[in-house]
Amino acid sequence: MVSHGSSPSLLEALSSDFLACKICLEQLRAPKTLPCLHTYCQDCLAQLANGGHVRCPECRETVPVPPEGVAAFKTNFFVNGLLDLVKARACGDLRAGKPACALCPLVGGTSAGGPATARCLDCADDLCQACADGHRCTRQTHSHRVVDLVGYRAGWYDEEARERQAAQCPQHPGEALRFLCQPCSQLLCRECRLDPHLDHPCLPLAEAVRARRPGLEELLAGVDNNLLELEAERRVEKETLTRLREQAARVGTQVEEAAEGVLRALLAQKQEVLGRLRAHVEAAEEAARERLAELEAAFARRVLSLGREAEILSLEGAIAQRLRQLQGCPSARGPSPCLVPQLELHPGLLDRNCHLLRLSFEEQQPQKDGGKDGAGTQGGEESQSQREDAAKTERQGGTQLQARDEIKAQTPREDKAPMPQEDGAQTLEEDRAQTPHEDGGPQPQRGGRSNKKRKFKGRLKSVSREPSPALGPNLDSSGLLPRPIFSCSFPTRMPGDKRSPRITGLCPFGPREILVADEQNRVLKRFSLNGDYKGTVPVPEGCSPCSVAALQSAVAFSAGARLYLISPDGEVQWRRALSLSQASHAVAALPGGDRVAVSVAGHVEVYNMEGSLATRFIPGGKASRGLRALVFLTTSPQGHFVGSDWQQNSVVICDGLGQVVGEYKGPGLHGCQPGSVSVDKKGYIFLTIREVNKVVILDPKGSLLGDFLTAYHGLEKPRVTAMVDGRYLVVSLSNGTIHVFRVRSSDS
Repeated sequence: MVSHGSSPSLLEALSSDFLACKICLEQLRAPKTLPCLHTYCQDCLAQLANGGHVRCPECRETVPVPPEGVAAFKTNFFVNGLLDLVKARACGDLRAGKPACALCPLVGGTSAGGPATARCLDCADDLCQACADGHRCTRQTHSHRVVDLVGYRAGWYDEEARERQAAQCPQHPGEALRFLCQPCSQLLCRECRLDPHLDHPCLPLAEAVRARRPGLEELLAGVDNNLLELEAERRVEKETLTRLREQAARVGTQVEEAAEGVLRALLAQKQEVLGRLRAHVEAAEEAARERLAELEAAFARRVLSLGREAEILSLEGAIAQRLRQLQGCPSARGPSPCLVPQLELHPGLLDRNCHLLRLSFEEQQPQKDGGKDGAGTQGGEESQSQREDAAKTERQGGTQLQARDEIKAQTPREDKAPMPQEDGAQTLEEDRAQTPHEDGGPQPQRGGRSNKKRKFKGRLKSVSREPSPALGPNLDSSGLLPRPIFSCSFPTRMPGDKRSPRITGLCPFGPREILVADEQNRVLKRFSLNGDYKGTVPVPEGCSPCSVAALQSAVAFSAGARLYLISPDGEVQWRRALSLSQASHAVAALPGGDRVAVSVAGHVEVYNMEGSLATRFIPGGKASRGLRALVFLTTSPQGHFVGSDWQQNSVVICDGLGQVVGEYKGPGLHGCQPGSVSVDKKGYIFLTIREVNKVVILDPKGSLLGDFLTAYHGLEKPRVTAMVDGRYLVVSLSNGTIHVFRVRSSDS
């Protein structure tokens, strides 16, 4: 037998998230139970159904949907009973804030009952004092348990109410389930018992439970006996996944460092080649100038033939001196040969099958008993040492390219056909022994083992729908592009929220904090970069904050057709009416934190802390009037404005006077409208493209540099972004989750 001392109490079931749907995060409605014993709302399961199957969001088990639909899944009467208990405690007909009697309208014919003071646990009705006294005296209800309403709502009678609670028949409202049809294994009420189960053997519920409980308890006891083994396997599985994630993170870092090394070496070669080219041209120009000096004799001949007497005499001395110099020089024997430069590219740069980066997979058995096996531990340490040595070699010089190094392209035999790669794609060398050192020699093999035994069974692939265009010649040769390093992820839904969050605005708020505009719940939430909830900034009643920006000692946000400036404690300092022709207005703080910019009907308005209009301009000047619609707006440390223009389907960059200094509307947008924009401390622009789950990076002039974040980084319908401290990119998703990435540049 199973001890019931460790069973969860009713109070724990009612106070925990046991009654919340793990899909919509709301209280369960029409709870349906899957064969894996996980329960969800019927409507939520209907949304998950795909191709006649449903995949459980928690255990990932795929189960077929009955032909009648998700409504045919078993109804969780246990959860229904708990929900009825919770609703009875929290809800009821209210009059002046107090529950009303349920029997008074039936007895006296009044439209509303008197104030309730008691509750019948058997009838589940609230009663006034008079009806409660009569309820105890009638023949049919004298055995009912009538309790004090205050104590009932305080939870004093939850256990007793559960014992008297009867499950209601879903087919016949008002009828309690009383029987179990043995052949059909179906719960029946008295109406269901008549037809079509009239000839079936049926048992009362209490008798059926007594007959079936021993079998279930025996199964549960068997599970308890294997609990330690199951828990050990679960722990080993978690440790294996943890090691996998750690190794994947290490490999990801190695890939980033290898790619950085290749780019660094390529940029160094570019500078060397351009330097030689400039030197060659300068030498040729100098030689040409010396040869062209002979043509100065022609000038003297023109002076003698065409000049006047006074002119000839005035230039006589200079002409005579120059002609004597030319007489001493040997005569030229034809034009000097000109060496025209030609660029020769290494064949490996044009060969799509030349892989500088490759990904291999090695099978590793999970270590049981915490890895106490000596051989297993030694092997693990040796493997880890080899991985660290390989990573160290790559960092030291394994990725340095030499001008005359030969890249051997070897296609893996396991691949049935070579995989085409996009421009700029790079692969890892198959044999580390051929990787050049800083001195140009091959890398020594570790431990006398040959790396040729490695079999490559996988390749790095882009997860996004299509890659952005390859990196152009606008790379800054002084450093590498920023790259993301995942920091943390956290949800923004708080216990007091009535709806799922819809984040429409983000901004930095103090040191290592962000301010989140949740338009759906009409609140400004504060979070640390680690995901710690710091409370809220109060907003005026009825306001749904859309875009938000933090100033020196105030918060500016747009709501509807108004711009608000409030103090951190919620006091409204001023409000300004905006144009009604725009559904939403983007807000951004200017460098220094003493002014706020807002996009209004195609132009930008800038207000100071006192609420006065400081400036107003149209990006591109008056000629662009009516041709701009800035849906997202931000500012750069250099004082430029960056906006997503949905009218021109472009990203526009302009100075404080509205002069456009850069604009991008190329193929990197994938035909989508540009989304949220953020700028780091160097001026790099991070553009969100929601439809393809990407954040791409532009240079300060608006030229596309490539992808920064993709679906590989966990992006699923990104909504808005914000740059914090110039080095943390905060990305909010449509489901209310926030991802934080550290932006790593060449000098960080």
